[in-house]
Amino acid sequence: MNDSIPVARTTDRGFTKLMPDVDRTRAWLLTVDGAPQSYVDLDDPEHLEFEYARRLGHVLDTVAEAGRAMEVLHLGGGALTLPRYVAATRPGSRQDVVEADRGLLELVVECLPLPAGAGIALHAADARAWLEAAPAGSADVVVADVFGGSRVPAHLTSVEYARQAARVLRGGGVYLANLADAAPFAFLRSQLANFGAVFEELVLIAEPGVLRGRRFGNAVLIAAHEPVDTAALARLMAGDAFPARVEHGAALREFIGGARPVRDEDAVPSPEPPDGAFSIG
Repeated sequence: MNDSIPVARTTDRGFTKLMPDVDRTRAWLLTVDGAPQSYVDLDDPEHLEFEYARRLGHVLDTVAEAGRAMEVLHLGGGALTLPRYVAATRPGSRQDVVEADRGLLELVVECLPLPAGAGIALHAADARAWLEAAPAGSADVVVADVFGGSRVPAHLTSVEYARQAARVLRGGGVYLANLADAAPFAFLRSQLANFGAVFEELVLIAEPGVLRGRRFGNAVLIAAHEPVDTAALARLMAGDAFPARVEHGAALREFIGGARPVRDEDAVPSPEPPDGAFSIG
């Protein structure tokens, strides 16, 4: 049982809470303005509690041979769940985490410290500004999980942003993003159109209920220049507690339909989640 005491603090972007999980020793839930952002088990960094985090973890497991160190750029920090996961599953990896909320980073490092030698560098900066200043070909993977409150900021939803992500990746690199939408999927389709204009390969992972338009939910976008191992991903997603579909090829092109890339001047944030979609009260 976790006897730790909850921590609450107003940080740069909202009211932040760290709450101990009563069922797992040294496990914590991070919320910002009531919306769950991250879950971390300090004793078991390979435990990914949230469904979308497990899906991102599955992708990270398949982008290179098991255990191989990588250079990963994380846009959005939260409680550093995925950087901890990569450090545990791919020792020796070099990772940069870019988080706009300096106060959040300070709170997480203070209360949920990173293990010594984790190879994780933290940067309080805007994700788009950092991406534009980053050296070309400097990352094997870019993971985007950036939410201002419960919405992806508009300057991270354009085709110009997608081009910057492609510039920072190496030739065989992979871009991953956690997005959220509901039918008729105008936002999700526009994001796929953006990255389809820049990358040769696109994959979308989401629960069947979300893809059928039954509810608002998360979807993981994958973009790459080289083929993605969709068969391995489909096996992993099918074996999850909440199975997800892996869409690619003709089925994904049909999903995108007539959606067109969105330029900076027309970009908008992701849609506001309906009441109760992600909030825990």
